[in-house]
Amino acid sequence: MARLTGARPVAARRWGCAAAFLLLLLTVQAAQKADLSGDTTATTINHSLTLLQRLQELLQNGNGSDSVLRVRSAASDEAKVFHTHQLLLSLQSEVFESLLRNQSIVTLHEPPETAALFDKFIRYLYCGGVSILLHQAIPLHQLASKYRVWGLQRGVAEYMRSHLASESSQGHVVGWYHYAVRVGDAALQESCLQFLAWNLSAVLGSAEWGSVSVELLLLLLERSDLVLHSELELYTAVEGWLSRWQPEAPVAERVLRAIRYPMIAPSQLFRLQAQSAVLARHRGAVQDLLFQAFQFHAASPLHFAKYFDVNCSMFLPRNYLAPSWGSQWVITNPARDDRSTSFQTQLGPSSHDTGKRVTWNVLFSPRWLPVSLRPVYSDSVSGAIQPVRIEDGRPRLVITPAMSSPDFAGVTFQKTVLVGVRQQGRVLVKHAYSFHQSSDEAPDFLAHADLQKRTSEYLIDNSLHLHIIIKPVYHALIKVKK
Repeated sequence: MARLTGARPVAARRWGCAAAFLLLLLTVQAAQKADLSGDTTATTINHSLTLLQRLQELLQNGNGSDSVLRVRSAASDEAKVFHTHQLLLSLQSEVFESLLRNQSIVTLHEPPETAALFDKFIRYLYCGGVSILLHQAIPLHQLASKYRVWGLQRGVAEYMRSHLASESSQGHVVGWYHYAVRVGDAALQESCLQFLAWNLSAVLGSAEWGSVSVELLLLLLERSDLVLHSELELYTAVEGWLSRWQPEAPVAERVLRAIRYPMIAPSQLFRLQAQSAVLARHRGAVQDLLFQAFQFHAASPLHFAKYFDVNCSMFLPRNYLAPSWGSQWVITNPARDDRSTSFQTQLGPSSHDTGKRVTWNVLFSPRWLPVSLRPVYSDSVSGAIQPVRIEDGRPRLVITPAMSSPDFAGVTFQKTVLVGVRQQGRVLVKHAYSFHQSSDEAPDFLAHADLQKRTSEYLIDNSLHLHIIIKPVYHALIKVKK
């Protein structure tokens, strides 16, 4: 992009240039809409790439320019000057159409981050395409929104949603979430939240964790679908966040009360009370929760449930990756045939159930066929068996307990299956399927995955990476008034 320093007297050529551009665009459009149905010799001659090249040259050289944009920024005393063409800017942006209606020289004031990308922005208006990097997403989205270039705005938002997993030195998902909140992009906001929840362990250990706002932290802490090693890992990260930001006491206490202390073993709770400076400073605000957690671990879950509401979030496990909560399962060549495995989990998070184990059997089928697609046998001669294609089947995952026990009384099990994929060189969670004890299988499990292709995004080195989590949920059998 050439940087020019002054405007040229071009008003006399304005309408002649505009008419030439319009005629060129209409000619190409007419050629592309040629009617091919009536004559077999008809074809389409497409020189649109040449047209784009010519438009790019017009912008670069300023030929036939009839308007000038002067972009000023507080970061520089020198303005960036762009010799442009009113027709092309007006076609893409109603803001530019209004600005250039009665004047040919316009001065624009931009923050340094958007001014630095203004040449990319103008290039998009001429050529309909732009290259983009992670750190450029927010400034380009800001320019597209300010000048109402809706196609670019949607394109950048989609880029952000599809590049949440991209690796960057300082992280970017937290920043994109905060930006989505400011501009009211609900879809991007939810995408960022879901990514952070499913890959929280990776975020906790990065520099990005320090940029989490109070609002975002509280939103994450109230979720039960957080994927992390343990509740203790979450507490340690929260303690670091509180030590860094030193929020006011009401905020710190609200954050600490969102930790699910019953999901932490008593030995670890004792250590936190003895060693955590943050917990010591706010002990009074969470003393009741700590006492309740010790009661939870000391009593029989059935007895505890008679006097306390165990159906609240405090007693609901998150998606913990520790071995006592589930197992990783890597299936090599998953499209080949059915597979099975088994593993054990602790009956429940209460220390009363520490020595009790539940064995789980898992069946994976890459090509299970629903009843509607199974072979149909008929007495007619025309076709005894309807042909069935391999691709008609869909993946199926069934998880069942290998036993039943009186210890199961008062406990139901929520099953969660995490599907890991490699994105931008990292293994991250792409999907989480959750289903309850009343069902043995995940509905729509990998319904849109093509496991037959080695290039499938769901495969890592031709293997399917699953992590199965069993979440025991206590519930009261008898209600007793306190």
